[in-house]
Amino acid sequence: MSASVAVRVPAKVNVQLAVGAARPDGFHDLANVFLAVGLYDEVTVTPAEELRVTCEGPDADQVPLDRTNLAARAAIVLAERHGIDPAVHLHIAKDIPVAGGMAGGSADGAGALLACDALWGTNASREELLDICAELGSDVPFSLVGGAALGTGRGEKLRPLDVGGDFHWVFAMAERGLSTPAVFREFDRLGEGTHIPEPVASEPLLDALAKGDPDALAAAVSNDLQPAALSLFPELADTLAAGRAAGALTALVSGSGPTTAFLARDAESAVKVAETLRSSGTCRTVRTASGPAPGATVLSA
Repeated sequence: MSASVAVRVPAKVNVQLAVGAARPDGFHDLANVFLAVGLYDEVTVTPAEELRVTCEGPDADQVPLDRTNLAARAAIVLAERHGIDPAVHLHIAKDIPVAGGMAGGSADGAGALLACDALWGTNASREELLDICAELGSDVPFSLVGGAALGTGRGEKLRPLDVGGDFHWVFAMAERGLSTPAVFREFDRLGEGTHIPEPVASEPLLDALAKGDPDALAAAVSNDLQPAALSLFPELADTLAAGRAAGALTALVSGSGPTTAFLARDAESAVKVAETLRSSGTCRTVRTASGPAPGATVLSA
């Protein structure tokens, strides 16, 4: 058994998030087009006397360090399946925004799963790893896979997508967080009494991704949760407007928010949009990243 294993895992942006009506189990069917972007968390696992979690990085104080943490849950589920004691120290170096709609927690779950599999030599198949990811949460399978993919069901059933080039993004972090369950509840409230169509992937959007065409992608992005996020956090509208005014091709709330995402034509444009947003007074911090980025990757073992 090696001394420690480190895994790097990317953030994601949802370039399309189509949401169906609430199912009897409380979840919603989705057509969720994920794009992994180059902001990363790093999860390092080391043998220990008992399971423990530590975290460093921006807003690390907001990350739970008990067994509710998805990284801890990933270690526990894999250990249970293979009859192993999950006695490891999980250290998370955060760079993905916390509670920002960019799947930081899901990334940590996928990273811990891959790292524990390597540390313990469990040799879990890709199918088993994806099955555990789906058990942990709707976004966790994509964090493992990376690149670009269409997620259906509640987002956990993935179909890889072709991407014909790099897309350049600017992300603005808000002053406070937004609860994903609260945003879905608000989506249900806003849609009460109306017909909510079955979620389907946008063919123009998939075509824009495949061609690597930022203008076509900008015209096709959508997020059905955006009205709910704006209802709960109206100030996000000011951030979206500031990014558009700064020259972004399009602006949208990332996933359930509250991070807002801005597509730029190229890397130079992204820098300009970021500079303007940074001085706009409408957000806490600003980051630039491009995608697609690779999924969970073992760095050292």
